[in-house]
Amino acid sequence: MKKLPEKMRAMVLEKHGEPLQLKDVPVPKPAQNQVLVKVIACGVCRTDLHILDGELNKPKLPLIPGHEIVGSVIQTGDKVSGIKAGDLVGIPWVGYTCGHCKYCKAGKENLCENGEFTGYTINGGYAEYTVADYRYCFHLPVAHSGADAAPLLCAGLIGYRSYRMADPSAVNIGMYGFGAAAHILIQVANQHGKKVFAFTRPGDTVSQQFARSLGAFWAGDTSQTPPEKLDAAILFAPAGDLVPKALQVSDKGASIICGGIHMSDIPSFSYDLLWGERIIRSVANLTRNDGHEFFELLKNINVKTETEFFKLEDANQALNKLRKGDINGAAVLIP
Repeated sequence: MKKLPEKMRAMVLEKHGEPLQLKDVPVPKPAQNQVLVKVIACGVCRTDLHILDGELNKPKLPLIPGHEIVGSVIQTGDKVSGIKAGDLVGIPWVGYTCGHCKYCKAGKENLCENGEFTGYTINGGYAEYTVADYRYCFHLPVAHSGADAAPLLCAGLIGYRSYRMADPSAVNIGMYGFGAAAHILIQVANQHGKKVFAFTRPGDTVSQQFARSLGAFWAGDTSQTPPEKLDAAILFAPAGDLVPKALQVSDKGASIICGGIHMSDIPSFSYDLLWGERIIRSVANLTRNDGHEFFELLKNINVKTETEFFKLEDANQALNKLRKGDINGAAVLIP
């Protein structure tokens, strides 16, 4: 085996509100339950912006962000089983759960009281190498093992968990914020016979056309009323004022599902918008079972990610474009 370098390039967050810095840092060594992974690609997620901006305010600092990682296993720890050197794996947001808190015991490890998170409390994939607990890595289907699969590890997984929270009988599905998650999820929903209503920022005709090109039944901005009532709405945009807007255009019994890890304050609204057994709920992280189900699903349906690739050292440029809404689909770093 080729000798590993002692140092690697990584984009490092030193302080909230400051750009990432390109640094040479030691290549990590895998612990007993970890694998060392050579990063093929790492997606750039809106959660990374929330971390950089201090809206998620408990990161490990200094921090290597990134939690949508596709890579090749280089080394394995002594207690690793089921994964070997050369395997292609995906590393998601949830990096560790304790297994003994009340949530883990109830099958809700996504709510674990002692959870650790890739690219937040654990160093992530904005680097040439990373380590991860093998129990939280996913073997990737051959069709989804390249660099363009990186967005599936968060945008795809969280989108899928959000989608599953809607009533299975729901037909008219609203998606607010048509970015990385929505552009994956619409392909799943279409192949399940759903009608997708895509909502973008006012004036964002480019994203609206992108949604239509992927099969949206209707696309407009958040100030518009869709031609049919929604049976469910999934909010990927982190804007709290979208909650009452989604309620206004939803039918009785509809679920309003907030798919982000951070959202601005939800304004007050009259009870009649909620009445009729409408539901507002959030999505928190994911379980390993979500990942296994999602990647099994992808073996039977056709999903293609729309990606814009950036060099590792251009991570700040990718983040700025994401912040401005200037990326159709997802941004992906290539070390």
